[in-house]
Amino acid sequence: MKKWSKTMSAAVLTGILVTAGCSNNSKSASSEDYELKDVTFPLKEDVSLKIMTSSSPLAPNDPNEKLILKRLQKQTGVEIDWTNYTAGETFDEKRNLAVASGDLPDAIMNTGYGDYEILKLAKDGAIVPVEDLIEKHMPNLRKVLEDAPEYKAMMTAPDGHIYSFPWIEELGAGKESIHSVDDFPWINVEWLDKLGLDMPTNTEELKNVLKAFKTQDPNGNGKADEIPMSFIINHGGEDVSHLFGAFGLGENGDHTVVTDDGEIKMTASEDGYKEAIRYLNDLYKEGLMDVEAFEQDWNTYLSKGKEGRYGMYFTWDKANITGMNDTYELLPPLEGPDGEKNVTRTNNMGFDRNKMVITSANKNLELTAKWIDQLYDPLQSVQDNWGTYGDEKQQNIFEFNEADQALKHLPLEGTAPVELREKTSIGGPLAILDEYYGPVTTKPDDAAWRLGLMKDVMVPHMKAENIYPKVFFSLEDLDKLSKIETDLFAYINRKKAEWITNGKIDKEWEAYLKELDRLGLQEWLEIKQAGYDRNQE
Repeated sequence: MKKWSKTMSAAVLTGILVTAGCSNNSKSASSEDYELKDVTFPLKEDVSLKIMTSSSPLAPNDPNEKLILKRLQKQTGVEIDWTNYTAGETFDEKRNLAVASGDLPDAIMNTGYGDYEILKLAKDGAIVPVEDLIEKHMPNLRKVLEDAPEYKAMMTAPDGHIYSFPWIEELGAGKESIHSVDDFPWINVEWLDKLGLDMPTNTEELKNVLKAFKTQDPNGNGKADEIPMSFIINHGGEDVSHLFGAFGLGENGDHTVVTDDGEIKMTASEDGYKEAIRYLNDLYKEGLMDVEAFEQDWNTYLSKGKEGRYGMYFTWDKANITGMNDTYELLPPLEGPDGEKNVTRTNNMGFDRNKMVITSANKNLELTAKWIDQLYDPLQSVQDNWGTYGDEKQQNIFEFNEADQALKHLPLEGTAPVELREKTSIGGPLAILDEYYGPVTTKPDDAAWRLGLMKDVMVPHMKAENIYPKVFFSLEDLDKLSKIETDLFAYINRKKAEWITNGKIDKEWEAYLKELDRLGLQEWLEIKQAGYDRNQE
C-alpha cells in the first residue's frame, strides 16, 4: 500500500505580516504589498483570503458556518472572506462579471469552468500557472500525484502548464468504477409480485410488464394513476439511454464510445441507435411513458417518485427518489430483439481538473497554495467531499475514531445522501484514492452498495474495454469542438425526443445522417480520434 499522511502540519508563521484592515480582527492577505514567506500553520496572527465559490441552495449562505471550514480556520489561522453564490446560472454570471470587470478574488473554488474557459483565462492572464506552487508548497497534493501520476498528466495543459487544482474521487477502477454507469434502471418489484410477474429479461418482456403496470392497478387504489415508466430526457442519470444497450453500442451522455480497436464512434449515428428509438416509440404509442418525461424538471420527477407512482424509472441512486427500501430493485440488462445485451459505459470518472484556480490578483501565492494543500490532506479530503463529524446542530456523515485517526460513515437513517452532503460538505479541490478506504475512511454505505450492484449486475455485460479518456485538448481544438457540439448535440437531443414521440425515424434517418455531417460530425470524429491516439502514446 502506498504511503499517506493522516495529519496536517502544525507550526507557526515565520514571515512578517504588514498591518492591514480586515473583518473579524484578521489581516487581509489580499492587500499585502509583498508575498508572505515561509508560511507554516497555524499562523501567529490571523489573515484572510478572498475566495469566490458556489454551493448548493441547501447549504448555508455563508460557507464559514460549515463545521469543516470552522475547523480549517482554527487549524490554519486563515480566515476566508467568501463570496458565495448558488451553483448554476447565478454563480456563472457573477463569476464571469468579476473576471470581465477585473475585480478578481484571490481564488475561485468550485469554478464550474470547462477546459476552454481555463485555457482562455490563462491566455488572458486572469489566472496563474500553479505547477511551481505544487512542487514547492503543496506536499499533500504532490504525494497524491506521485502515487497516481496519471492525474498529473490529465491536469497538464497542452502548453505544459497546470492552471487549476483537481477534484479526485476514486471508487473502484476500470469497469468496476462507480462512474461506469450513470442511469441505473429501477423497477417496482412490489408491483411485479402483486401481478405475479417475473423480472423482465428482454425488451419484449419489459414492454409486457409496463403494459401490466398501466392496466392492472398494481397500487390497488382503483385508479389509473400508475406511471409505467418515467425519465427525464437527455438528463444524465435520469435519461432513458440505458435501454439503448440492448440494440448495439448503446448510448451515453456525450454520444462517444471507443471500440476495442481504439476507434471513436458517434453513438447517435449507429443503426442500433435507430432500433432503440423505434422500440421507445412503441412504448410511447402504447402509453407506457410518463407524458411529462420530455419536459419535467428534477423536482417534479422527485415528487412523483416519492409518491410511489413509478413502475420503472432511472437515476443514479434510488435512495434519492424512492428511498432505500425494497420496493424498487435494479433491473438487470435486457436482451434485445437480436440477442444483443450490452451495458454501455459512460466516459465519466471521479476527476475534475478545474475545481479551483488562483487569479492574477493574488499577492500571496505561497499562503494560498499552502491553504489549498490542506484540502488534499487525506482526512480533510474525505470530509470536503462528503461532510464531517461532531456537528451538534445537525445530522453527521461520520464519526471520528481518535485512536485510529480514521472516519467511519454513519447510517443515513433514511436521509437522502445527496441532501445531507450538500448541506455539510464543501467540495472544492480534494483527493480520495482507493487506498484510503480502510486506513482513512470507510466507504459510504450507499457507494459500497452501488459498487456491489455494479459488479454483480452491470459489469458482466459491459462489452467495451475502453472509455474515452479525459483528453486535455488545445485551445484551438476546444474551440472547434465547442462550435461543433453546440449545434450537433442540440440537434441529436432534439431529434431523439421528437422521434420517440412521433415515430418518424425511418423516414428521416438518411436526412438526419446528412445533417450530422453538415454540422461537423466528421471533423468532430477526427479531432476526438487524434486526441485519443495522443493520449494512448
